[in-house]
Amino acid sequence: MNNLTTRKLTTIAMLSALGFAAVAFIRIPMVLFLEYSPKDVIIVLGGFIWGPFTAIAVSLITSLIELFTISSDGIIGFIMNVLASCSFACTAAFIYKKDRTLRGSIIGLVSGTLAMTVMMIIWNYLVTPIYLGYPRSAVVELLVPAILPFNLIKGGLNSAIVFLIYKPIVTALRKTVMKDDLITVEKGKVHPGMVIVAGVVIVTCIMVVLAMRGII
Repeated sequence: MNNLTTRKLTTIAMLSALGFAAVAFIRIPMVLFLEYSPKDVIIVLGGFIWGPFTAIAVSLITSLIELFTISSDGIIGFIMNVLASCSFACTAAFIYKKDRTLRGSIIGLVSGTLAMTVMMIIWNYLVTPIYLGYPRSAVVELLVPAILPFNLIKGGLNSAIVFLIYKPIVTALRKTVMKDDLITVEKGKVHPGMVIVAGVVIVTCIMVVLAMRGII
């Protein structure tokens, strides 16, 4: 096993541990049974660094650990977690791999958010009646007022956080496990304008969630 492979596996292990910590310690109730966790942010980081297959690996490992430790949702929850994470992170990582620029990252994350939203609407329609025992007609009534905005907000928050932490995380990895092998990542500082935009997106998402919960 060469050094690059070893470092890649080390990074996957680190990101999987961070992803599990994110879902174990940060779960924010949003609407109905839906909770937000920044786990997908970690998965996207892996995808941006090494490509979509790394995103799949981190998603599977994190979801498996969650399944056998803190999850009460069983195999259905595991499947839904993997589908949501992979549809978002793999879409974003695939596009970013083709265009490693600010534009590529924006298009990738927006496309990932839309892909996750469509995927989760379809799979909640199929699985939620089995999972929660809701009549399918009741699930249909939840798709637009609950499932749709939840996934759009989730994708918006994840995308904004990725913009804020991606460069610092990559810089730290360059100095530790990755060293000079991390040659495919675009170098440069975080763009000040994107920091402002990311901050506005985060604040907007938080305000929408508070409004949906009747707090404001």
